[in-house]
Amino acid sequence: MPIRFLASLSATLGLAGTALADVPQVATDIAPVHALVARVMQGAGEPALIVPPGASPHGYAMRPSEAAALQRADLVVWMGEDLTPWLEGAIGALAGKAHVIELLGVEGTRILPFREGVAFAAHDHDAANEENRDHEDHADKEHDHDAHDHDAHDHNEHAHGDKDHDDHSHDAHDHDHAHDGADPHAWLDPANARAWLAVIAGELAEHDPANAALYMANATAAQAELDALSAEIAAQIAPVRGKPFLVFHDAYQYFEAAFGVNAAGAIALGDAADPGPARIAQLRDLARDQNIACVFSEPQFDPKLVRTVFGDVVGHGVLDPLAGDVDPGPDLYPTLLRNMTAALTGCLATNG
Repeated sequence: MPIRFLASLSATLGLAGTALADVPQVATDIAPVHALVARVMQGAGEPALIVPPGASPHGYAMRPSEAAALQRADLVVWMGEDLTPWLEGAIGALAGKAHVIELLGVEGTRILPFREGVAFAAHDHDAANEENRDHEDHADKEHDHDAHDHDAHDHNEHAHGDKDHDDHSHDAHDHDHAHDGADPHAWLDPANARAWLAVIAGELAEHDPANAALYMANATAAQAELDALSAEIAAQIAPVRGKPFLVFHDAYQYFEAAFGVNAAGAIALGDAADPGPARIAQLRDLARDQNIACVFSEPQFDPKLVRTVFGDVVGHGVLDPLAGDVDPGPDLYPTLLRNMTAALTGCLATNG
């Protein structure tokens, strides 16, 4: 009896191991992208995360374990070289056989150019849509990217930035579309995330047909969750909409455009480069002239700069576009948006 039991258990574990082995090995760049992929893969497997929580994606040196995860990958999902230029070469060198989804290249993604100057103009949604890859009206787009509309077997017919690295060029100018001047923080618009979920599910379904229904169901459920979350955030932001604020670096315009708020300016540039003395002087003038209610720093960068520039003249808060204090996993993305909303509304409601 014990021998037969052990033999049966061994066979069962062997089948489970085979099923698990068929699940694609997926590598992701940053925690918000990891969260979206983890939500789609929930119940089948888990993706690997290259840039750990708390690290800046603008410049990071991979550890051996992260390089190994990239080397094992069947699929790489990343924002693109505009966010992590150092990762482009690593993908080519370590994940040359992997399929790659560059999310900034996914059809339907709203792409905004970097803003220039110290003071930002209010969002012109028509101008924003000029950079949008086939992006239609915000509400209409939600119906164009339902996960159940993507047939796994016809998925390659969609131009969504998925590249087989056997044919992938790493020349920064050799993409299907130009990224020069594009703001890469596009995950902060939940409508973008909604579109990406369908593409991620379709790609996983191609790699793993046995779990195709699971991936599609997970993506559809996640899209519905994002719809509800977007409505929740819009209601929370409504009372403080119109209050001026400044951010540490220009990473939030996708969130602003999605929910109708506007940062008046940023301390650092969109790539997080340190400001010079002239920019600091302009920021002080801007805070005075526009009666800025709050200035938001980020946990990835030294907050002393905010104190140096503004002292205690305006309210201070912290926005984290990467959710560095949240455990990576499928719940990180909605938690990120909720935390940003709470930080933004909390400071603006009590200042200005």
